[in-house]
Amino acid sequence: MIRETLKEKKGEKDKFYIFTDGGSRGNPGPSAIGVIIGSKQYSEFIGEKTNNMAEYQAIIFALKKAKHLLGKEKIKNTEIIVNLDSELVVNQLNGKYKILEPELQPLFMEIWNLKFDFPFIKFCYIPREKNKAADFLVNEALDRETKNKALNLF
Repeated sequence: MIRETLKEKKGEKDKFYIFTDGGSRGNPGPSAIGVIIGSKQYSEFIGEKTNNMAEYQAIIFALKKAKHLLGKEKIKNTEIIVNLDSELVVNQLNGKYKILEPELQPLFMEIWNLKFDFPFIKFCYIPREKNKAADFLVNEALDRETKNKALNLF
């Protein structure tokens, strides 16, 4: 309790790191997302998408999950740092690049609207080597889906 009071007086914020990745095998093709929020990990098959659509879907999933995990009150004083290895998506979300693909525009708008729940949020580009855990989750979900489809053939 004392530490929280000191933080508030100093204006310090807690930092909460999120790592996301989205990928497809083929472009478009079977796609999945991988998300790491704190110590929690999530992976999910999302159907036929482009790689960029999967990247956006991963961020949407992560923001919704972070909102649920942290709660409204904690979010108010927490800096959310979303790390991803898509330079294009980071620059689009940070307003440096226009979104030319029509299928990405509604996904961008969904993230834009979700951002209102997070007063302190940053989208940061990280090299692929520093996002291996989220990438692993994407491939794990894709492999799981491939295996399930193969089992359903019998």
